[in-house]
Amino acid sequence: MAPRILSAKINDVKFGEGVTVVEPCNLYGCEIGDETFVGPFTEIQKGAVIGKRCRIQSHSFICDLVTIGDDTFVGHGVMFTNDLFKEGAPERTDASKWKPTRIGNHVSIGSNVTMLPVAVCDHVVVGAGSVVTKDLLEPGIYAGNPARLIRKLHTK
Repeated sequence: MAPRILSAKINDVKFGEGVTVVEPCNLYGCEIGDETFVGPFTEIQKGAVIGKRCRIQSHSFICDLVTIGDDTFVGHGVMFTNDLFKEGAPERTDASKWKPTRIGNHVSIGSNVTMLPVAVCDHVVVGAGSVVTKDLLEPGIYAGNPARLIRKLHTK
């Protein structure tokens, strides 16, 4: 029996002005703000909202219920999740059990970060390879597994 083969595609996306997308990408049912860059091999799912002047690097996965503010950098291979696997497996039938992620403005998320459903305030840097398991509520530099505040940032 022949396999079912699906191609990456861009479908039903609300694009702002001056957006750049490098294919192949799988973008569907999402919103992408003005002057944002989306690198190749990226998936942005239905319901995700990306702000203005963001940079989403290659091989990143942004799922439903993720909102990213303006002027935010998402490094290579960043993985967002909306499912906490509370029952020991993915929640496939009841999306109401999924949780949102809210990323503020002027945030930099390093390569290979894993973001659980959390809130991140404005002016945060998350170090490469970190695992963010809790809300980051104070401007600063966070790193580690789980990510912890390394140094506060003073913003104007």
